[in-house]
Amino acid sequence: MRQKKIYFVIIAAMLLSVIAVAQGSQKSKKANALEVSFNYQRQAGPGSNQYAVWIENEKGEFVKTLFVTAYTTKGRARGGEQAKRGYIVRPACVPVWVKTSKAEEKTDQQLDAVTGATPQNGGTQTFTWDFTDEQGKAVPQGKYKVKVEATLIFDSDIIYTGTFSTKDKPGEITLTSEITKPDEQHKDMVTDVKAVLK
Repeated sequence: MRQKKIYFVIIAAMLLSVIAVAQGSQKSKKANALEVSFNYQRQAGPGSNQYAVWIENEKGEFVKTLFVTAYTTKGRARGGEQAKRGYIVRPACVPVWVKTSKAEEKTDQQLDAVTGATPQNGGTQTFTWDFTDEQGKAVPQGKYKVKVEATLIFDSDIIYTGTFSTKDKPGEITLTSEITKPDEQHKDMVTDVKAVLK
């Protein structure tokens, strides 16, 4: 009987140590990617439907574009003329991304790598950052900002910002928003914006 008690104590101790190790590994687990998502609803008429998602470092310096809509970087050819970049034709087109990313210094090939068509239908848009820079190199450990900018209509522009660290554990990041000029008619273009460390 005493031997059974000893075995029970040993097994219980082993189970407790396994649980402690498992909990410890969960607590120490760092995130290795950032997922950004939002609900997009296409708007009628010109001057809308443009957005960009990018990463900055703690100082606000540009790190990497995750996505920018095609009109912004490619424009649209009209009347047989060669297309100009959308932000040149329409300076109110995601102006903060244009300035921060120094879009005018980038080649068409560099912009093509992060450009995609504006969705024709509404739905959830998702983008992932793997903690690398434009060259695909791992960024230094530290604090970063994720930004989502949406041109709702002409000069009505909204930016969502979240700050996080590459040392953080998985979980949702708190986002703040700032709008230049509210527009009730187009306010639902981008909604339910989330940034989650994975």
